[in-house]
Amino acid sequence: MHGATMSNTSTNELFAQIIESTGEDLQRPGLQDTPYRAAGAFEFLTSGYSQSIEDVVNDALFPSDSDDMVIVKDIELFSLCEHHMLPFIGKAHVGYIPTGKVLGLSKVARIIDMFARRLQIQEQLTFQVAQTIQQVTGAAGVGVIIEAKHLCMMMRGVEKQNSTMKTSSMLGCFRNNLSTRSEFLSLLGSQ
Repeated sequence: MHGATMSNTSTNELFAQIIESTGEDLQRPGLQDTPYRAAGAFEFLTSGYSQSIEDVVNDALFPSDSDDMVIVKDIELFSLCEHHMLPFIGKAHVGYIPTGKVLGLSKVARIIDMFARRLQIQEQLTFQVAQTIQQVTGAAGVGVIIEAKHLCMMMRGVEKQNSTMKTSSMLGCFRNNLSTRSEFLSLLGSQ
């Protein structure tokens, strides 16, 4: 699906094949429309491939004289693990130091969604969000922390239900300046 989306008919057929490979009967009432529904769900869950940062930001950069830290925390996210295509679900915290322009508040969440709605690993997702916000805003620094539960670890393999993965990406002054990084982490802790 990367680059071009599959036609609904072929995607439906592929999901039908997957379901039949389990030994299920697609004529059973509960499964008759499942290939169609699964194809639609998968298209939505990977809709980030059809988005560009230009479309997502859509000129929502605004002039600002502030050079104080901007933080948006507890942004819900879901993605699909690229290794098992099982969901990981969690939240992201984003901070940045503006240098003349700020990003519209909803655009931070939309940037996260654009990258999360692709086959992903959490480490890469965290870096992509930080790098994109830095590039779009020209910020002096960006910090992104994502914490998530991975169903690939909860439902299969070691089957650990209470584990949470935390990743961070610190760019610019968030990486180079201990007091900036400490302020960000401190403000996140004051919930």
